Amino acid sequence: MKRKLIAAVGVAAMTVSIAACGGSDGGSSDSKAAPKDRKETLTVWLMVDAQSTWPELVKDVNAQFKAKYPNVKVQVQYQQWADKAKKLDTALGGDKFPDVVELGNTETMQYILNGALAEIDPKKYDNSDTWIKGLKDTCTFEGKQFCVPYYAGARVAIYNKDMLKKGTGSDVLPTDETAFLAAMDKVSAEYGKKDKRFSSLYLPGRYWYAAASYIAAYGGSIAEYDEGSKEWKGNLSSPESQQGIEHFIGLVKKYNKADITKDEQDHANVAANEKAAVLYGNGWEAGSIVDGANNGNPKLKDKIAVAGMPGPNGKALPSFIGGSDLAITAKSKVADLGAEWVSLFTSEKSQNVLVSKNILPNNEKQLEPLKQKPETAPVANAVPDAWFTPIAPGWTAIEKDEVLEKMLLSIIKGTSVADAAKKADADINALINK
Repeated sequence: MKRKLIAAVGVAAMTVSIAACGGSDGGSSDSKAAPKDRKETLTVWLMVDAQSTWPELVKDVNAQFKAKYPNVKVQVQYQQWADKAKKLDTALGGDKFPDVVELGNTETMQYILNGALAEIDPKKYDNSDTWIKGLKDTCTFEGKQFCVPYYAGARVAIYNKDMLKKGTGSDVLPTDETAFLAAMDKVSAEYGKKDKRFSSLYLPGRYWYAAASYIAAYGGSIAEYDEGSKEWKGNLSSPESQQGIEHFIGLVKKYNKADITKDEQDHANVAANEKAAVLYGNGWEAGSIVDGANNGNPKLKDKIAVAGMPGPNGKALPSFIGGSDLAITAKSKVADLGAEWVSLFTSEKSQNVLVSKNILPNNEKQLEPLKQKPETAPVANAVPDAWFTPIAPGWTAIEKDEVLEKMLLSIIKGTSVADAAKKADADINALINK
């Protein structure tokens, strides 16, 4: 859900090794006691998305768990994305840490490599044979699994149907990019004459997830793994990557009439304030645009729609595969209880609760029906061809240092794509393998 993923720092101070944490999925100081005689406390960290959007699922799972373990106390503590990583690093370095923790899927690898997560047995979890690859990969290291996929997310075109219709005569978003951009030109002409700050297509210049989608559309990538040197290397200077960057920057400069040096954090508010007709965002952000309790505009209810984002070469724009995973910490003394709680929380029954709210499940089996459902088809169909950030040890450091955002900003300010990409590759190479 909505997040600005923060790089995990400080975990390296931990002395737990991956070898030591392997197999702790079943270990507990009281694991041989009968369920009714267990009296430990299980601490679970979930993000606020669960509290605000599917609290009934948390309540139901806790009830199921209590029926088997009546004397085990489950403490669910809700965290904010902005400071979760810092709090988790501090907790893991002390003696008051969660047993189960939700992680954004770009956060997991650093915790895995630092030995902070316990190995899990996929066979203990429903539909693990059809887990969405983009999520499963973020939990996998050297053939072992260290977390359980929770839910998936993808980016789509989110648009104002009334604005599109007034500008083009149709409220259906074109699927071909040439036709799509022609429609944006018409919407710009219709609304731009009254409001010089109106953006038919609102793409903030530092929106690196969007830029990387255009890079992927041309066959480029942020970085590639070199089998010869056994190292990751920046790939933004490749012709394909540069072509994607050029395409993205061209769209930003032509269609974004607001501050092009910003990132995407407030783009839903821009649409809510009717300053944009189309934005590229997470499917759930369509709801944020009309949510009056969170700076949305309820007057736009039934006017906001989602569709696949048209991309270059006659294809849909590849989406970043977002989402969350659930992990059991290696230091947990009740890892077996944590594994059982996670199993209940990610069961097929539990995933159906997410599906009922148009949240993408963690597996292909339950994702398939959503590909046919009008409200979810654009997002669900974006998942199979989605891209992901390099699953490399230093990726979180690259995010923290805002390497891609700095590259895009420098291009906007006049640096050539070739020079900016070359510098970004050097910055990536200095961090990605550490």
